[in-house]
Amino acid sequence: MTATTRNETPVAMQTADVELRKKEIGGDLMVAFIRLVKGADMGPALKGLPDDMCPCQHWGYVLKGRLKLRTGTDAEAYEVYEEGQAFYWAPGHVPEALEDCDFVDFSPTKEFDQVISHITSQA
Repeated sequence: MTATTRNETPVAMQTADVELRKKEIGGDLMVAFIRLVKGADMGPALKGLPDDMCPCQHWGYVLKGRLKLRTGTDAEAYEVYEEGQAFYWAPGHVPEALEDCDFVDFSPTKEFDQVISHITSQA
């Protein structure tokens, strides 16, 4: 399948703070529809990964809301992304929702699956 909608994409992870739907859409590429509630901080879920951060790269688009992306071990190193912005996130980041937010994410399948497996094993 080379196209999907949010509703057609299976839920891979759901908590009170996060809903993640993902589907492989071709080759080594996965699409994810991610919803974070205001205040959701992925830092605790990423503990145990290299530098306690997401080691996967992502390309995407923020559909709604704002989020802060910590990009180093220094708490002051971050970028803010908001509705209407396309993004690229290099490996080594931690998302935190400043508002309720929805975004579409494209990532390498193998690397993203490893991150999701790590997060779900922490629950």
